[in-house]
Amino acid sequence: MSERKYRQRGYQDEPREPRERKPEQQKKEYAPRGQPPLAPKTFSMPGFRDVVKCARCGNELTVATASSAAGQCTKCGADLHSCVQCGHFDTSAAFECHKPVPARVSPKDARNECTHFEPRTTVERETKSASSPSGPSSAKKAFDDLFK
Repeated sequence: MSERKYRQRGYQDEPREPRERKPEQQKKEYAPRGQPPLAPKTFSMPGFRDVVKCARCGNELTVATASSAAGQCTKCGADLHSCVQCGHFDTSAAFECHKPVPARVSPKDARNECTHFEPRTTVERETKSASSPSGPSSAKKAFDDLFK
């Protein structure tokens, strides 16, 4: 039997010369969408930040307020140590929680003493500049500057 796989003439009769490889062009590497960049950000590129928001009204909260046992939203007064504010809350899971709980907690928007509670945080882009003053006076001033 022949050492060749196929017995046709011309198949591997003579050894091939290795191809000359071109130097690989440098490809730009990008961070995945929605992930913070690996390199430092430039002055015009917005960064990312972790935000805790009220589940009822969407008011932005501090992490210390959201994780305290007696915390309430400053805007609507909703209890913050509740299931709907928790990062483990999921309506499709058993007892609506990813963690193993012995019994269903009801109502989900009332204060409870769950030991698995972690405030739900989301990652957002920084859209506000830190140097500009905020408030109605700066908006009015910017509007008046248009007509000078």
